[in-house]
Amino acid sequence: VDRARNQIASLINGKSKEIIFTSGATESDNLAIKGVLEFYKDKGNHIITCVTEHKAVLDSCRTLERNAKATVTYLKVDKYGMVDPDDVRTAITDKTVLISIMYANNEVGTIHPIREIGKIAKEKGIIFHCDAVQAAGKIPVDAERDGIDLLAMSAHKIYGPKGVGALWVRSKGPRVRLTPMIDGGGHERGMRSGTLNVTGIVGFGKACEIAQHEMSDENVKLLELRNKLQAGLFERLDEIYLNGHPTERLPGNLNVSFAYVEGESLLMGINDIAVSSGSACTSATLEPSYVIRALGVNEELAHSSIRFGLGRFNNEDEVE
Repeated sequence: VDRARNQIASLINGKSKEIIFTSGATESDNLAIKGVLEFYKDKGNHIITCVTEHKAVLDSCRTLERNAKATVTYLKVDKYGMVDPDDVRTAITDKTVLISIMYANNEVGTIHPIREIGKIAKEKGIIFHCDAVQAAGKIPVDAERDGIDLLAMSAHKIYGPKGVGALWVRSKGPRVRLTPMIDGGGHERGMRSGTLNVTGIVGFGKACEIAQHEMSDENVKLLELRNKLQAGLFERLDEIYLNGHPTERLPGNLNVSFAYVEGESLLMGINDIAVSSGSACTSATLEPSYVIRALGVNEELAHSSIRFGLGRFNNEDEVE
């Protein structure tokens, strides 16, 4: 477990003692948002987040609103799905205790200007939480450089086992405090009691070590594959549109809308390929993706959006 803490912390330039193990990023996000709000309630109760966040963040914020524990500002994004740091600055009030903006979007792959947001948070003395599930292990993430105070990660997004995650909690400059959601024997610096999932943690640590080692080569390969897939689709088909930022995006993500085609029937028509029409966490609903809608895409087109995820084990033949 100690070795794994080091491997995970090293990936994001943190200290091993700052890693708090959880059951996954959903729990990490819940602990970060609810834990900060409860601990710092005397300072204020205002949270700033954005409309394209993962449900783990959005639903945590909505629960706090419903229980009258917080007021939340949901920032809009531009047509590429990016938050404007100036909007973050403008939204800050004297009651703001937390800014929560994801590193990179899980559906459209857009990478937010995290360093600028971190700088604003530091200037104003506000805690900055970042759901970095899609970024950590895929692109260089440096919690110190980026001015992040709380960072959520999940093992299975980087080929580790499912059911284990971590919350990195800054220990100084400033030291971040959280009220725990699970009470018990005071494990994990008192922030998350319960017996550790040792086998999961060992796998998580190893996955981080491999990711750190392979990341730069992997990114070059993934970018080539994605560009090939994108070019192939756009050269052969009319009325298709890219969702997300053309360049500031995760190398393995391609999200495309196919006009006049129903997304679900398209999914069923592509037999040998695993693709999705939204995020895995909202696959139970037939609503069009809320992320795609937030980019200003009309409902019809949003219904025909497909996300292609390329990864470590994909090759050119599969792209073809």
